[in-house]
Amino acid sequence: MKNSKIPLIKHIPDFLEYCEVEKGLSPITTHNYDNFLRTFVIWLKDNDLEGIKPHEINDKHIWNYRLYLSRKHDRKGNYIKKTTQNYYLIALRNLFSFFTLKDVQSLPADKITLPRLTQKDKKIKFLKWQQVEKLFDMPDITQVSGLRDKAILEVLFSTGMRVSEVTSLNINQFDIKNLLSGKFENLELDISGKGGSLRTIYFSKRCLKWVSKYLKTRQNDMYPPLFVGYSRNIPDSSEHRLGIRSIERLVKKYTVMAGLPVDATPHTLRHSYATDLLEQGADLRSVQELLGHKNIMTTQIYTHVTNTKLREVHKKFHSGRK
Repeated sequence: MKNSKIPLIKHIPDFLEYCEVEKGLSPITTHNYDNFLRTFVIWLKDNDLEGIKPHEINDKHIWNYRLYLSRKHDRKGNYIKKTTQNYYLIALRNLFSFFTLKDVQSLPADKITLPRLTQKDKKIKFLKWQQVEKLFDMPDITQVSGLRDKAILEVLFSTGMRVSEVTSLNINQFDIKNLLSGKFENLELDISGKGGSLRTIYFSKRCLKWVSKYLKTRQNDMYPPLFVGYSRNIPDSSEHRLGIRSIERLVKKYTVMAGLPVDATPHTLRHSYATDLLEQGADLRSVQELLGHKNIMTTQIYTHVTNTKLREVHKKFHSGRK
């Protein structure tokens, strides 16, 4: 391997291009890596390490950066969670894997270890069905924007899609003629999810009914996105596609309006979707497929459901033995 004469931070643009072009990661994932690595760059500059080369980074530097992350605060003034710390370190680990691939001498990527997560760290936020229904009742469906918001909430919960996947939906993926005529047959679509992996998503009849009502307000526009924004500040050249931040804001707004005890996000509805499936009897492997998780270990965060079911199974079928 060769020693790079270029400072580490100067390699980051090449790494991000590699992620998007060669590795085939989505622009959103690449953007997230960029954001996480900016924190590392800030830490380097604060410690007079702005010019450090990849081969000069050692275990001590990584340890000090991990200490920095463990003491870092979020916007609310709380220490960032271990799961969030992991995102920063995974981005850094991928950067060092890139160095190895490009034959640049550096610390091995596996030397960047992640904080060990406890069950408390893995605890997820989700809504119970009654809370989901209360949330769905909040949009003012007499307004076009409210009807759109209602359709968005229904899609998030019906499909378990990530918010980035919802914003990427286009009208031409749907059978508009059948939808507008009231034929709400269960619909399935193949989408490109996280990391470019393909999976099938399913829409319930209830969800399609609200998508149909929303689309009836869109019959006079030619914009391709399924969900559009109504801000007057959107340039005429824009597709008018509703962005991720807009959906996050509307979910938060309706959560507050509903007086829910959970600080819900679009991802909370994804968790709620998975929880509801398991509570209705779906097995973990099927939920893994529906969510698009590559590893079953990722799906096992829903132990709050599976552990309860195992307890019930044991009580029903085994604990009565004499």
